[in-house]
Amino acid sequence: MTTETQDKRKLLTQNLIAGTTTAVMLIPQGMAYALVAGMDPIHGLYASLLPLFVYALIGRSRELAVGPGALDTLIVGTTLSGLAFVTKGNYAIIAAILTLQVAAIQLILGMLRFGFLVNFLSRPVISGFTSAAALIIGFSQMRHLFGYSAPKSAYFYELLWQTIKHLPQTNIYTALIGIGSIILLTVLKKMNKMFPRALAVTLLATIIVWGLGLDAQKVAILGKIPVGFPTISVPRLDWKTFWGLLPTAFVIAFVGYLTIISIAKTFANRNRYDISANRELLAIGASNFAAAISQGFPVSASFSRSAVHASAGSTSPYTLMIAATWIGLTLAFLTKTFYYMPKAALAAIIMTAVFGLIDVQIVKHLYKVKIADMWLLIITFVATLVVGIEPGILIGVGCSLALFLYRSTRPHVAVLGRVGDSVDFRNVRNYEDASPYPGMVILRFDAQFYFGNVTFLKDLLKTLENEANPPLHTVIIEACSMTQLDSSADAALHDIADDYSKRGIRLIFASVKMPVLNVMKASGLWDKLTPQHFFMNVEDAVQFALGQEEEQSET
Repeated sequence: MTTETQDKRKLLTQNLIAGTTTAVMLIPQGMAYALVAGMDPIHGLYASLLPLFVYALIGRSRELAVGPGALDTLIVGTTLSGLAFVTKGNYAIIAAILTLQVAAIQLILGMLRFGFLVNFLSRPVISGFTSAAALIIGFSQMRHLFGYSAPKSAYFYELLWQTIKHLPQTNIYTALIGIGSIILLTVLKKMNKMFPRALAVTLLATIIVWGLGLDAQKVAILGKIPVGFPTISVPRLDWKTFWGLLPTAFVIAFVGYLTIISIAKTFANRNRYDISANRELLAIGASNFAAAISQGFPVSASFSRSAVHASAGSTSPYTLMIAATWIGLTLAFLTKTFYYMPKAALAAIIMTAVFGLIDVQIVKHLYKVKIADMWLLIITFVATLVVGIEPGILIGVGCSLALFLYRSTRPHVAVLGRVGDSVDFRNVRNYEDASPYPGMVILRFDAQFYFGNVTFLKDLLKTLENEANPPLHTVIIEACSMTQLDSSADAALHDIADDYSKRGIRLIFASVKMPVLNVMKASGLWDKLTPQHFFMNVEDAVQFALGQEEEQSET
């Protein structure tokens, strides 16, 4: 047997193990997340079948474990439960319609190469949203964990109050199974992360319920689950439903794609291969289309599941086909074994998974690194808890954009001074030995110059002129960091140049980048100031200004 054949067999065995491991993890997770989405557990298996085949054919991430995820299922559950036109009878159909809309949005954006839009969701916003969503998901499962009846809610404070209010109604057998499952899941994770703890816990809980007849003690079980594969059909769409679901579809489309691309890029960078953001957007869009026509709900991915998928040895997206095959076999032959599976065990799986999404360390990190980003995270976190999932992330994105606009209208600038006898110029605020020249302002503008920060620069120049001693005679703008110049900013430079010219103040530019210089030439600023007022570096500009001032004083 050749070395090449041995390597191929080794890879095949490795991927078979990875696919099987992922399926073992995904089967109980898929059913658990179906409960979060407000659907029967069988729909979690439906959502874990065709979407995996489709992603394997289109996607390029070797480690991504596609399937039901925490955030998208939460949004489905909280949204559909609050819509007047959604009933128990049409819930699965409405969920399929919502999934179809998510798929259409992702596919259209992918074809238009709009994968970059995900950049508008900054890390603090996502972290705050994810942590809040984890708490909402966790507390939404308290009714399953303790065995009491309570209405669904998208608001953390309502879920918390329901938990406190209904705790006296706790079913002791349900609580023992739920809390015991959490403890066992936690211990098994610490002992061996690769161990199929979710499957082991659900099997053990199922055997206990069946063996002791705990269903007769009102321990909620899954009951009869349909055998066989999902019916393939495109859900019918009416305009009322379309417009009612569209805002939620956009949120799920963006959150789902962000989850996918974040996980995919993490593993691609770690293992040194490239993926296309737009192709991944098309892949998850097509996967959601497959979920929509097969009685599923929106899918994305799970970082913990993907980590297990990678650790088990997956080297190809086709490994997902192996996982999907196992799920297909489960649907065909094994659903009867889930009859006595307690919902409390599934709730425990969800809670141990989502509470790991709460990131306290990033708050400490942002406090040290960028306190404004820390407040952005906190605002998103609180908004999501108080006003709900969709408004919460929209508030976070809105605040993120507002912060970006504020920062861009008040960019970083530096007044420069010469460091000793060298040709280096540094920010006088940061370097004590950086000395400014009397009557001369050397200003470095560290941003693109556009209509949003025109007033900021004008006001700053006026302030620096008033502070100059003796009276100002030269302004040098060091433009090495000025990457863009729009028409409004160019017009402002013309006004500044005209004003300075009337008052005998020189305006000089140093280190101007070619895109900016081209605009200055096209608008006539180059000719107005004359080429001798443009220099390659600050040192030459300063020597020119000093020479001019010397000549003027001699005459």
